[in-house]
Amino acid sequence: MEQTKEKIKLVFARSITKREFRHGQILPNDLRIILHGFQKGIFTSIKGSRLPVNSRLVKIYATTVSGARRIVILVNVATGDGFFLFYRSKNDSIGRNVSVQNPLFRSMLHKYLLLLTSDIAEGNYQEYSIVSGQ
Repeated sequence: MEQTKEKIKLVFARSITKREFRHGQILPNDLRIILHGFQKGIFTSIKGSRLPVNSRLVKIYATTVSGARRIVILVNVATGDGFFLFYRSKNDSIGRNVSVQNPLFRSMLHKYLLLLTSDIAEGNYQEYSIVSGQ
C-alpha cells in the first residue's frame, strides 16, 4: 500500500527561535535535523494544556553530533502543518522531562504559545514547505 504524501509547512516564530538557539539563529544542520524529523512523521504525542483548538503536541527524538535532542512541535490536526516550539538536549531541564507534569516545561509551553500567536499575527515568522512521509 502506497503512503499518501502531502505538502505541509513547518513554521518557526522569530521570538521562539531567538530563545531556543544560540545567537538567535538556527544553524543549517539543526534546521535540517528539525525539518527531517518532522517530515518523517514519526512522533510521540504528548499532553499539553491550554493548546489551541484542533491542535496537538508532538515530540520528536533526534540524534545530533552534539548529542540527543528533543524537538516539540504544535501540529494543526486539520492541515498537518507544524509550529516549532522546542529544540532541547535530552539532558536539559526541559528536554529531560517533556511533559506537563514538569512545571518548567508547562510554564515555558504557555509562554511559547503566547509568543507564537503574537509572532504569527505580526508576520514575524519563517515557514518551510516539506513533503510529509518521505
